[in-house]
Amino acid sequence: GSCRHRCCPGRNNACWAPGTRRTPCYCDSYCQRTGDCCQDYLATCRRAAVGCSVGPWGPWSGCSSPCGVGSRARSRQVTVPPRHGGEPCPDLKQRRGCLGQHPTC
Repeated sequence: GSCRHRCCPGRNNACWAPGTRRTPCYCDSYCQRTGDCCQDYLATCRRAAVGCSVGPWGPWSGCSSPCGVGSRARSRQVTVPPRHGGEPCPDLKQRRGCLGQHPTC
């Protein structure tokens, strides 16, 4: 089977071509995990793949609760989005617990 003109990002069961022995082969980026890629997948699809790139983490926010248990959050931005089945973006937000310690508590 051939992936010419058919390269899909992520897992896409509709992204296949007729393969050998009357079984489909796949042209989605998930096929590398499942081992059922078409023979020309790497040459045709992965050459053009661009993985996600992200910027640095921003600062942590203040605690959501001035007194007692709360949470802090931080985020980062996508600088280069994934294309042509490249690696997906990692988490863009993080959250962690905190204990508010305002002087009035």
